[in-house]
Amino acid sequence: MADAARKLRVLILDGREERLREVTATVTSMGHEVIGTDTDLATIHQVTIAELPDVALVIVGGDSRQGLEMIRTIVHEAACPVIAILDLQDRAFIDQAARLGIFAFIVHAGDRQEMQSSIDIALERFAEYHALEGAFGRRAVTERAKGILMERHSVDEQHAFELLRDHARRTNRKIVDVAESVLASHRLLASGKEPALTDDPLGQQQG
Repeated sequence: MADAARKLRVLILDGREERLREVTATVTSMGHEVIGTDTDLATIHQVTIAELPDVALVIVGGDSRQGLEMIRTIVHEAACPVIAILDLQDRAFIDQAARLGIFAFIVHAGDRQEMQSSIDIALERFAEYHALEGAFGRRAVTERAKGILMERHSVDEQHAFELLRDHARRTNRKIVDVAESVLASHRLLASGKEPALTDDPLGQQQG
């Protein structure tokens, strides 16, 4: 069972329906939250932006090309570590996936110890790569930005998140990048300086 402070939001993608259920059962038995399972490459963009997963598991079976495209999309949209669950032994695929940005791969997805070890390694590597506290550092930035928007626009938490998400979609940016801009503009305002519009994309009252 995962420690409460380390409970993760896990996105599970691709694979046969039966395989998705098996991996989902393993992840939930470890104490993590599965925020979605999907096999449709066309919907990954919306899912990753809306759900902000801490880690994504991509099950790779017969169609390794789709798996690679999913990995590419998740790395770009979610900025979270990706772990490939291999239902096939394909060194060429592993090499390609590594270049795209996977942080670990698993052969025995039913082994909880191997799964947790791979997740821990992926989060550690992700933290080193981004010089942040992994997925939790990204979430902290987003939470701080939501708090600023809630106060600035007198809205609730859900509305504040929607402001971040909608602006990220309109500008084709990651939510965490928009959140960083909100924090930067807040620091400028606190120092008495007027932020430029490019630094404060959500500074004006939203209609």
